[in-house]
Amino acid sequence: MSRRSAFVITCLAFGYAFLYVPIASMVVYSFNASQLVTVWDHAHSPTLKWFGALLHDQEILGAAWISLKVAVANATGSVILGTLAGYGLARFPRFRGRFAFTAMTTAPLVMPEVITGLSLLLLFVTLEQTIGWPAGRGIGTMIIGHMTFSMAYVTVVVQSRLATFDRSVEEAAMDLGARPVKVFFVITLPIIFPAVLAGWLLAFTLSWDDLVISSFTAGPGSNTLPMVVFSMVRLGVNPEINALATLTITAVTILAVGATWLTARARRHAASAAA
Repeated sequence: MSRRSAFVITCLAFGYAFLYVPIASMVVYSFNASQLVTVWDHAHSPTLKWFGALLHDQEILGAAWISLKVAVANATGSVILGTLAGYGLARFPRFRGRFAFTAMTTAPLVMPEVITGLSLLLLFVTLEQTIGWPAGRGIGTMIIGHMTFSMAYVTVVVQSRLATFDRSVEEAAMDLGARPVKVFFVITLPIIFPAVLAGWLLAFTLSWDDLVISSFTAGPGSNTLPMVVFSMVRLGVNPEINALATLTITAVTILAVGATWLTARARRHAASAAA
């Protein structure tokens, strides 16, 4: 083994250890019987009691349900708007206001979340005083707030995929009499579906994990899971948090594996259709 390969392997090992050892230790301590999350109870560990306690914690379960509803609605809306925006930027390279549209679409990628959250809060307050909507803040305002930054990521992903798209397939379909709308839904959308799915998962993850914008746009009784966890951690780490993190990691792993499988399947179908 050369010195260069040994150096690269060492750097990779330290990098992966830095990323995943804390996560692995949190998963291990989720099975700890002690009330102290940093002290292992050798007499009673491992145990599943914190998972049982988590399933009976109505505050966490309610916050998780709110986070799930917001994340699904945000991801779906962001995919629709982001796909349309990415399609327009990729297929119409020249139109009046393109520079401004591109800047406004990608601005949330670099905008600090505090600025975005504060501006949304001021917007909702002004609208409520002017037209009476929204009547307070809650799940609806959080969904709108999350979509303001999530759709930017979807736009970038879809636009990048369309930039390498072979348009001869679409042109052949239109030469055979297919209308542009039918070409989009029958030809274009199935081919770019892996990018659309990746954008949906990315928007879902960003929404599920968001704390800052949710804090500005949430109202009474609409606390998301990150908000509840943050308030609990400030008073001391609860062993239920480790159990919650373990369940979240398991769900994310299943979703990632499923998305990878669907993406590979879609690519195989696209390759066979092109052949």
